[in-house]
Amino acid sequence: MSTLTSAPVAPLIDRLFAEASAVSPMSALALAGLSAEDRGRMMRSKTDYLDFYGHLKDMPLAVSRETGLLLYMLARHCRARSIVEFGTSFGISTLYLAAALRDNGGSHIVTCEFEPSKVARARKHLTEAGLIDLVEIREGDALNTLAQGLPTSVDLLLLDGAKSLYGEVLDLVEGHLRPGALIVADNAEYNPDYLARMRSPAGGYLSIPFADDVELSMRLG
Repeated sequence: MSTLTSAPVAPLIDRLFAEASAVSPMSALALAGLSAEDRGRMMRSKTDYLDFYGHLKDMPLAVSRETGLLLYMLARHCRARSIVEFGTSFGISTLYLAAALRDNGGSHIVTCEFEPSKVARARKHLTEAGLIDLVEIREGDALNTLAQGLPTSVDLLLLDGAKSLYGEVLDLVEGHLRPGALIVADNAEYNPDYLARMRSPAGGYLSIPFADDVELSMRLG
């Protein structure tokens, strides 16, 4: 049995996914009247993202179960000891990553979230899972909270916050990525500039789309 598939983590993840499936992010009153085109525009905007995600402060915005399992498997396979995450929300993705770290022998995740209520929920869930000792949650805009104090060598980077900022967050972390480090970007289709950068032969990465909503990349060099 792994940390991921045993108590207290497995039943907690089941409960959180059940709670997440009961609500739709687009049911938020401020967003319900927006067209799909307008929602996409806000998600791609570098100026409207705080307003957009502020309206979703009570929504879990969780990765899928499949993406969560992928994160666990990738972190275990590359023997990750140092992980950076952009956007923890309620902490579901962080639970998968922290479970992998525990099974790798431990070490450190730096994650961030700008909504204080979500930080509190993520911390509660990680504490309930017995994994909080592996996780540092930084509250505030990632462009500030990830601008300093990162691990010297990062094994895995998860991008799952404001899609429009994927390139800027990568800029902050890139100098810390070890050769062979993995980058997982959820819903990267909302940031075509990021995709072009990762798929460019001169960009320093190998990158492929994975499933319907994930871009999986590896740092070269």
